[in-house]
Amino acid sequence: MRQKGGHLSGGEQQMLTMGRTLMGNPELILVDEPTEGWPLKLWPWSQGSRSDSSVGNNPLLVEQNYKSAIKLAERFYIMSKGQVVFEGGGETLIQAEEVRKSI
Repeated sequence: MRQKGGHLSGGEQQMLTMGRTLMGNPELILVDEPTEGWPLKLWPWSQGSRSDSSVGNNPLLVEQNYKSAIKLAERFYIMSKGQVVFEGGGETLIQAEEVRKSI
């Protein structure tokens, strides 16, 4: 608590940034690679329902690790070369073997 933000580890800085972001009650939160350097158990939306508005507004995640993303998100859009090649829920993504092989 006594350390300044610049002296925190990378993961701690990410948590600090998310905390500051949530305090502002934004309408949209865009998060790039949230699972990089941040344990999933500490991700604000990992507890309870992923669409639980009591935690804050739902984020828009950009994540390359689909196995982690399935634990955090309800809806997926997978892009390849600037085109959406998949759109659907987690169960549909798990069953879409051709799409998963390409990511």
